Amino acid sequence: MKATLTILALVAAIAFSAFAQQTAGPDALLDHMTGHWVLQGMIAGRETTHDVDVEWVLGHEYLQLHETAREKNAQGRAAYEAIVYVEWDEAAKEYRCLWLDSTSGGGIGGTIAHARGDGDQIPFLFKSRGGDFHTTFAYNKNSDTWQWIMDGEDGGKLAPFARVKLTRK
Repeated sequence: MKATLTILALVAAIAFSAFAQQTAGPDALLDHMTGHWVLQGMIAGRETTHDVDVEWVLGHEYLQLHETAREKNAQGRAAYEAIVYVEWDEAAKEYRCLWLDSTSGGGIGGTIAHARGDGDQIPFLFKSRGGDFHTTFAYNKNSDTWQWIMDGEDGGKLAPFARVKLTRK
């Protein structure tokens, strides 16, 4: 009887360990971003508020973010809008991000970023001919919020572009 209980305890511990590893992977961090958010903070020196809706798409392969500014342009449309896709590439052990927005002017060549996870942060680097761009998604477990830190790079020097916080609606 004692041996049976020991074996059951061992099996339960192994199963729990495998489950914990499975849920603590890259998808688990991205799972915290799913939902409806209000983005507030400074972008390009101006206070702004955007709505951000995030969901898994295409069979849980990509995390899709749809960001829409509350400010309107002269045509009455959102002053800024973006569709962003984030994926985890298991073979390369990295996140990838495709950022498409209303300010791109066409083409997707410079909008794909790569990042190695760093705890609760995903520090993306977008490389382009016009200068590299750093975008870090940082999750705060205690407040269940995200911070996006965005910096342009020119001549090896970083210049702040955006400091925003996402809180749940």
